[in-house]
Amino acid sequence: MNREVVIIGGGAAGLSAALMLTRARRSVLVVDGGEPRNKPAAHMHNYLSRDGQSPLDLLKHGRAEVEGYGGEIVNDTVRGVTKTDDGFAVELAGRTVTAKRLLFATGMVDEVPEILRPRWGRDVFGCPYCHGWEVRDQKLAVFGEEAKVALVRQWSADVTHVPSVDGIEVVDDRLVAVISGGERIAADALVYSAPVKPRDEFLLALGAETHETIAGPFVRTDDKGRTSVPGVYAAGNVTDPAAIVIVAAAQGAQAAGMINMDLVTAAG
Repeated sequence: MNREVVIIGGGAAGLSAALMLTRARRSVLVVDGGEPRNKPAAHMHNYLSRDGQSPLDLLKHGRAEVEGYGGEIVNDTVRGVTKTDDGFAVELAGRTVTAKRLLFATGMVDEVPEILRPRWGRDVFGCPYCHGWEVRDQKLAVFGEEAKVALVRQWSADVTHVPSVDGIEVVDDRLVAVISGGERIAADALVYSAPVKPRDEFLLALGAETHETIAGPFVRTDDKGRTSVPGVYAAGNVTDPAAIVIVAAAQGAQAAGMINMDLVTAAG
């Protein structure tokens, strides 16, 4: 099966790119593993005109829009990606698809401790811009750099800094912060800056270069989403750990425009 563009990852970045490319009459396949990073969250925020919408609803509507223009979306797992003489081969669970260009929108994974994982996206979260309003004026705990306490105080004056992850407990289904001297303070919510890992194994296997970011090494792209590997693009959290949903969507559209011009130039 041949496609002009295969997009790996069906979140905001991948679907936004697919929408632009299908409207440009490109043949597009989106391969999605069905595990968006914001799946645990009931709502997403700071997305103009969609503030408070379920992130899963956004993807549902985005999928319908892409398919309405002839794009194909499959729920599948990528097993391998290799360079060919005239593009790339993407090995899926039951077939291999070829493409002239690739866009990786595979995102990243939050490495949350087991004790906090059931609460992740509810009363434990990493981004105060995304969830701070919902816990405003409540008792908040902050794990991570002490400098983040000043930021979180924009939403509440009652903020406790927890210097160690071992200082976070759950007692009677309530978050408790343990501070110096063993004092225990109940908290309504915890701002937890979890370590993150980009889903970039196939990008790295293709030879994509990385650079240092606030969250460690991530694949480097230019402002149009181009990686160091010709014909390979990346958008969203797989390349930018700070990209919230609306930014990831914009990056997907930006990369799609460049992919289309890349194909136009190659055909010319």
